[in-house]
Order: sequence, then structure tokens, then C-alpha cells
Amino acid sequence: MKMLWIALALIVLLLILITVLTYICFRLTFFATKKQKQDKTIFDTPIGKIYEPYRESMEGWMKETDALPYTDYQIRSFDGLTLRGKYYEKFPGAPIEIMFHGYRGSARRDLCGGVQRCFSIGRNALVVDQRASGQSEGSVIGFGIHESKDCLAWIDLAVKELGPDVKIMLTGISMGAATVLSVADKPLPPNVVGILADCGFSSAKEIIVKVVRDMKLPPRLLYPFIHLGARWFGKLRLNSSSPIKAVQNSKVPILFIHGDTDDFVPCDMSLAMYEACGGQKMLLTVKGAGHGLAYPADPDGYYKTLSEFSQLCGIPFQKQ
Repeated sequence: MKMLWIALALIVLLLILITVLTYICFRLTFFATKKQKQDKTIFDTPIGKIYEPYRESMEGWMKETDALPYTDYQIRSFDGLTLRGKYYEKFPGAPIEIMFHGYRGSARRDLCGGVQRCFSIGRNALVVDQRASGQSEGSVIGFGIHESKDCLAWIDLAVKELGPDVKIMLTGISMGAATVLSVADKPLPPNVVGILADCGFSSAKEIIVKVVRDMKLPPRLLYPFIHLGARWFGKLRLNSSSPIKAVQNSKVPILFIHGDTDDFVPCDMSLAMYEACGGQKMLLTVKGAGHGLAYPADPDGYYKTLSEFSQLCGIPFQKQ
């Protein structure tokens, strides 16, 4: 009987250890840090040496965007969260881009340059704070899986608020690119004419394993706990969808963009998705550009490719 109690105690201890490790992995990977109230005097640009040459431009874009008039919009997500976005209109009736930011980012930080870029080619912009980010509710980051469902809701809102004839391009950077790519195989309304995916990852598992490996930790040991943590504590099924699966049956043209020196999301991920894409597609790799820096590193090449892609999508490209 004593041995039985010892065995049961060891089993309970093992279960406690598994649960604790699983929760730690969940918190580190999926749980959003406490969001701060938006302060226009603070310019939260990305951290890292690769961003230093562009930091002044980024701060300038934030200041310009902060000064622009906008309309607040919000949606209710499939799981009851209030998600918020801002609509910047300069050209009534023009095509719009619905824009999604990256992991632990915000619309203000990641997409301010996107608003300027949209205006420069005769488009309007709806920039979205994804769940658990910026001004939106939530505490769990879904690596584009839950966010892709939110994307469909934002499309519905745009058509309802901006008219049944509005032309929409879905634009995302980093995890935002994974968000928009993950709806590529969904029955989108005809308003959606294309997807612009800048430095997106091919699947949640691939990017998580890559980051764990970069941290000099054993991904084979830790990933099962991360996967379990997502399911237990985040109600998130990591294998339920992925960008690389979605693009195989893409319903709309896709432009894949990536810097070839991206050390966070490898350029090879966009190359693999481009090869897997079963619909109309284009690819731009920018030499020497780090993560999320394709546009500021080579604006001329970016605009040239975007002009060709716009023609493929059947919408105007009017350089201002």
C-alpha cells in the first residue's frame, strides 16, 4: 500500500510539473503583455540595430498619421472581443487596404508608414489593432489563426460601411501577413481583389520552432508543451490552419514580399509559400532588407512591383 501511495504521489507531482511547464510556455509565447494607453508623445518604434537607419522616418510617419483625421470602427469577434481599427480616407470611393500588424505590435507602430504609402498611390487605409494588441481587447495572441477569423469580420464591416462596390486589398506584415494569407482559401466576397503579404511566416509551428531554436533551447522538447499550452490555456489549435496550406487553394492574387536578410522570419518561408501558391502570384525579395523593412529599404522596387500587382488585381495604381 505504501508503494502505491508513493507511485500516486509521483504521478501527481509529474502532472503538476507538466502543467506548470505548459503554463509557462503559454505565457511566454501567446499571452499579451499589458497594453498601454496610446500616448502620442511616445514613439514606440521596433527595437534593434537594423531599424536605426529608418527610425527617424518611422517616427515621422507616426507623427503624420497621428495628425490625420480618421473614423473609428470596431467589430465584435467570434469569441466576444471588441476589436478596433481606424479608417483613413483621402480619396472617397477609392480602393482600400485593410492592414494588419505583426506579433506584439500595434497598428500605430507597424502600419503608420502603410497609411502614407496608401495615400501615395490613391488608396484609403483601414488599419486594425489585432486582438490582444493596441486598443483591441483580448489577452491571447493567435499567430494568425484566430486573427484570420477576425479578418473576415473586418472585410464584412468594410463592405457594409464603405459600400458594396468598394475594392479591398488585404495587407499584412509579419504575423499580419500570416493573418491575411490564412483567408486566401476562404469564400471571400468579390470586393477582395488581392493579398499583399510582407515577411509572413508559413505556419505557427515553423516560426515557433525557429524562435525556440534561436534561443538555444531544444524545440523538440519544448514545442509539445507550447502546443499543449495553446490548447489548454488559449483555446487555440495550432494545427487547425496555416498560411502555407491556405495559399495552395488561393481565391485571389497574392504578392509575397520579403527581405533576404530577415533573421526573424526567414525569407525562405515566403519562397516556400510562393512555390506552394496555387493561384495567381507575384514575389518580391529585397536585397539587404531585414524584418519588415522591405518598403523603407527599397521604396522604388516596392512601388514598381506593387504597380504590376495592382494591374494583376484589376485596381488602379495612381502615384500621387
